[in-house]
Order: sequence, then structure tokens, then C-alpha cells
Amino acid sequence: MPRRRRISALLLLAGAMALWPAAAYAGDDGGGTDNGENGENGENGEEEPAPTTTLPMGVAAITGTMPPSGVDPIEGVEFTVETADGQEIGSAETDVDGVWSVVVPGPGAYRVEIDPETLPDGVDLTDPDRTEAQVTVFEGRPARVLFAVGDIGGDRPTFLERLAQNTANGVKFGLIIAMAAVGLSLIFGTTGLINFAHGELVTFGAVVAWFLNARGPQWQLFLAGFVAVMITGLLGATLERGVFRPLRARQVGLFQMFVITIGLALLMRHAILIWYGGLRHSYADYQGQTRWDLGPVSITPRDLTIVCGSIIVLVAIATMLQRTRIGKAMRAVSDNPELSEASGIDVQRVVLVVWVMGAGLAALGGILLGAVVAVDWQMGSRLLLLMFAAVILGGLGTAYGAMVGGLIVGLVTEISTIWVSPSLKIVFALAALVLALLVRPQGILGRKERIG
Repeated sequence: MPRRRRISALLLLAGAMALWPAAAYAGDDGGGTDNGENGENGENGEEEPAPTTTLPMGVAAITGTMPPSGVDPIEGVEFTVETADGQEIGSAETDVDGVWSVVVPGPGAYRVEIDPETLPDGVDLTDPDRTEAQVTVFEGRPARVLFAVGDIGGDRPTFLERLAQNTANGVKFGLIIAMAAVGLSLIFGTTGLINFAHGELVTFGAVVAWFLNARGPQWQLFLAGFVAVMITGLLGATLERGVFRPLRARQVGLFQMFVITIGLALLMRHAILIWYGGLRHSYADYQGQTRWDLGPVSITPRDLTIVCGSIIVLVAIATMLQRTRIGKAMRAVSDNPELSEASGIDVQRVVLVVWVMGAGLAALGGILLGAVVAVDWQMGSRLLLLMFAAVILGGLGTAYGAMVGGLIVGLVTEISTIWVSPSLKIVFALAALVLALLVRPQGILGRKERIG
């Protein structure tokens, strides 16, 4: 691909990252149950039925206690309440009785986040990965949110133990980012298009799988996920044949097509909001699993399955790109579309296959992310910034670069939470991107290009 095109794409992505609200991703490691649906006893973020106490008309509030059950209350634990779109409403600390409360503007959906660093020594969340909960507030009736804690009176994990646990979480998260980012990188490599609607493909796949698993026919998540990947792949083919191929035939410029992807992303995002709603939901499967202790690392069977399955899928993609005719054609078109077409490769067919595969991988990444946290209408847009970071860090237009970049971004974001609040981990991922590009501007697996 011409050097000028790559530089233009890099500038567009840099500008988009500068304008994108980084704080929107802060709640992505949450996944508390909404309205108590699919909740489990002892799960962080479990919402209990509202207490019988009432509030004056026109007043709404969120309250809770620490710990949810136990002898000694915990004082000084900090909670933050935000609206569903990330606007902070207020914060509170537990008092001497372990009680906290925040008055909210009115009824609606809110997000509650606990700061694990404010827990006293010897007290930890039962599930350290879940630090927030989604709650619906009704007028005149306080909504109660509980975060389960354990190991009261025990020793806090050492630095090496936390490093091992966060590294395992980073590998899991990085593999999910890599899987979703491969399609984004391949689409850019073969067409030069920066697809801002790719995040909505992530959300669409997760929402379709949730509907098939928890609402419609109530299939097992494996079957529901497979069907959701197929449906999202068809959606990708529809976008290519119905939108972007006609635009290329009319010789619409890449910048105009870039703006179209932004509009398409907004359209798809709000269509999903109308159909799915603004609350988070969990899949019906894989709830209430017992964690396995593998040395210093604690992991659930679900998470171990996600890690192993992601590795298998990524290895299969790499093998396909290296060994199959369509894979070699994809790499040829990504390298030089004009020369590939002159050599007899059906470029339009290759681009169509790339869109189908990219959309399917985005859906699979969304399904796995939804299984780890929860499914909501903005999950793909929050993940999009990290997918862009993975693609640029690994090298624009290369699938292998997206894999390596996604793994690095996942590791940096999770390991950084040892020292900083989880809401700031996105900053460290972008800082790692900047430092890596200062050393190697073309990306880790990108190629240098001659000037002139």
C-alpha cells in the first residue's frame, strides 16, 4: 500500500483517538447484573431487591452496605455513581456502619463502581475483575447495590501474585482484542478503509448471541454464538456489497468513506439501543462458576476456555493466511491491489471474503467479551479505541500485527491496574502505543517504506 495512504490513515486515527472519550472505556471490566437478572449469590455487583424504606416523591437514590453480610462493617470504601453514558453523578464513602448512599437526579439506569484500593488490608472482592454494577432506580424507592467481599482477616496478595493474576487477565483480554482487531486490520489492508463501524459489529454479534441464548430459542451459548457469528458475517457481506463496493465504483474518496463509516456506526449503535435497550445483560450460561487456583493465578473454567479457544482461532487464521489460496490472495491484495488484479486475482471477491471474515471475528470477540463481563449497547464502541491501538501498534494492514498489538494492549491495560485505578488503564495503553511508535514508527510488524 502506498506510503502516503498509510500516513494519511495514521493521522486520521490519531485525530480520532484524540477526540474519542477515553473515559468511556473505564467501565468495561464491570459486568454486574442488571435488575438482579442472571445474578448469582456472592457475585460482585449483585443487586438486591429494593428495601422497604421509601423516599420523598421526586427523590431517587442508590445505597448499599459493606460487607453485604457479616459482623464487622467496613468504613471508608469509596463508590462512584455514573449515568449509563458515563457522566459522573456523585461519590460516597461508607460510614462507621458500612452504609453509603448517593442521591441521583431521577429514575433511570445508572452505573455504580467500587474502588478496590479503598478496601482495608485483608479484605478483597470475591471476584476482583468485577468492580461495577448496573442498577435501575425508581422514584421514591432507593435501589440497593451490593459488592461481595471475601478473605476477611486474611493476607493480601503479594506484588508477584497480583502481577501473575493481572498478567493472566491481560492475556485473556488481549486475545479478545486481537480477535476483534484482525478483521479491522484486514479491511484496512485490502481497501484502505478505516472502518469506524467495526465496533458496532462487535456489539451486534454479542447482542444476537444474547437474544438466541437468553431470550429467544434459549440455545446453549456455543450454538447461539456460532449462529451469531454467521449472521454478523452476512451483515458484513451486506455492508460490502450494498454500501462500500458501490462507493468504490463511483470512486468516492477514502476520506468521504471514512466519514460514512462514522455515520454508519452511529446509526447501528442507536438501532441496537432501540432493540436491545440501555441496560446490561448476562448470558444464561456460565454463571456462578468456581475459580480454579493454578499456582498464583485464579481462573474460572469459562475464562480458561476463552483463552484456549481464542488461541485456536488465531492460529487457524494465521494458518489460513499462510497456506490457503484465499489467504495468499488476501496478503497479495493487502500488499498491492493493482498488481494483484493484473496478476489475475479477483480483488472484489477477496475484499468480500475479508469483510465476511472480519465481521465474523468481530462478533466472536464481542461474544467472548460479553461472556467475561456483560452485554451492553456500547461495548463495541468502547472496545474500538483499543482495537485501533492494537492495529497501529502491530503495523497497519497486517493481521499478524493486529494479533501481537492486541496482546500487548491487553497486557498493558490489565497490568497497569496494579498501580492505578482501573478507570485510568486506557491511558497506559495509549502511552505504550506512543512509546512503541517513537521507537518503531511503522509498528512492530510493519515494513519500512522508501521515500521518493
